[in-house]
Amino acid sequence: MRQEKKTTLNNNKTDNSVFIVSGGLLLLFVLLSLMDLDMVGGWITTSFNFSAKYFGSYWQLLLLANLLIGLAVSKYGKVRLGNKPKPENSNFRWIAMILCTLMASGGVFWAASEPMYHFITNPPLFEDNSSTMAGVDPALAQSFMHWGFMAWAILGTLATIVLMYTHYHKGYPLKPRAMLYPLFGEKIFQKSVVGAMADIISIIAVAAGTMGPIGFLGMQLTYGLHSLFGVPNTLVTNIIVIAVLVIIAAISVATGVDRGIQFLSRMNVSLTVVLAVFMLVVGPTMFIVNKFISAEGFHLQNMLTMSTYQGDQAWLGGWTVFFWGWFLGYGPMMAIFISRISRGRTIRELVIAVAIVAPLISNFWFTVVGGSGIDAELTNPGVISDPLNAGGMPAAVMAIMDQMPLGLLLSIGFLIVTLVFVATTVDSISYTVAVTLTGNDHPQKWIRVFWVMLFGVLSIILLAIDPGSVTAIQNSIVVTAVPVSLLMLPTLWDAIRVARVLGKEQQIFPAKASQSIREERAAEKDLVEE
Repeated sequence: MRQEKKTTLNNNKTDNSVFIVSGGLLLLFVLLSLMDLDMVGGWITTSFNFSAKYFGSYWQLLLLANLLIGLAVSKYGKVRLGNKPKPENSNFRWIAMILCTLMASGGVFWAASEPMYHFITNPPLFEDNSSTMAGVDPALAQSFMHWGFMAWAILGTLATIVLMYTHYHKGYPLKPRAMLYPLFGEKIFQKSVVGAMADIISIIAVAAGTMGPIGFLGMQLTYGLHSLFGVPNTLVTNIIVIAVLVIIAAISVATGVDRGIQFLSRMNVSLTVVLAVFMLVVGPTMFIVNKFISAEGFHLQNMLTMSTYQGDQAWLGGWTVFFWGWFLGYGPMMAIFISRISRGRTIRELVIAVAIVAPLISNFWFTVVGGSGIDAELTNPGVISDPLNAGGMPAAVMAIMDQMPLGLLLSIGFLIVTLVFVATTVDSISYTVAVTLTGNDHPQKWIRVFWVMLFGVLSIILLAIDPGSVTAIQNSIVVTAVPVSLLMLPTLWDAIRVARVLGKEQQIFPAKASQSIREERAAEKDLVEE
């Protein structure tokens, strides 16, 4: 195969232009919010509605295609990624770090509230059996669709394959623009405007998707502390909670992926398993088990219909399209993170872990938490739905825990898990932003910690301006998902081309006797056309 000029991997030089533009845009957002929050909120609402209207259908097809092609590419399952003969991390450590990417956002509050929302008002696609036993499977299945196979696949299958090939096999920087390498060749790394835009928009998108949840979940944790212990539900308490979260994340990211992030991920997954087992044993055991099986079957049977539903556009904008925009905004950075922790894994291992195992674990967790709430609601109507309607998602969590034996201990456990889950998200996102700015998967410590602190400080400022500003920046990730979704589109076909080339290189698909060296070089040339 032809040799191309490689970019030095040990270069920790920060891309100042990307750093200044992305950081400047984030600061500009905060300053504008400080000057006129209503104006900023109006801009975002208008942009949000435009994005949902004109790109929602495209996102639905993109995520569906990403899942189907991701599963199909497993026919190249023996292809090993990352230029290493064996994995760097054990299976448990690897799966734990993967789970802490998406579960951090939905692990507690959405798991408790979304199934209940869909239960008391069934999604418009299905027959209206709201608040009845017949409405349980559709409610859980809709939650599974939003937090299941397609959501996980977009975060770490096809894009990860292309990134790992470009960085670890070809030697180019590990940046979002690397997803465009098969399309543009090495020119995408040579003072490319398109490349810089890809990096900047990816940083902005993931920053919006991180700062919003920091503020939002900070408020939820404060609500929980107030509900359990009478701690004042004030801005000062919110700031203290966010400060603790940021300190944990900063320590974690400073010690690196192989130590701090890995340790927090393992600890949090272990705590979550303990909580799930306890709730399963003392809660409505058979209801949870039976409904997980039946709802998963309902989900698989109706997944194509749910993923392409085009009926109630207002409902889609508030649910499916919102989630797809959110997860797409995270896509490039999560693919970078999963690339970093997956060296030595085969394509089959990657697809099974990210697109099958992680979603099934997530769906079961939603059944344990949300299913327990639905069972309580069926037995005593209003016991969960009334607090949910009055106090939002954190109230639903507390209400569900109140129905369980040792509810206080469970509630404390949930608050701890939430705090650590968010910390693991912040540290992994800060790490990937640092990687994007340096192009190196071992970025300098100061730049990793800097982004943790920046996310925390900006979140506190937005919260101090007005709680509504947190919602505004969280919604803005859907707007930034428009260019990010275009960035991720080529991975649908480039991942297969990468798998084919690596399969030949690794002699997994040996060339026929009649195939010449010239033909093998042609396959490589077809992958990177300059």
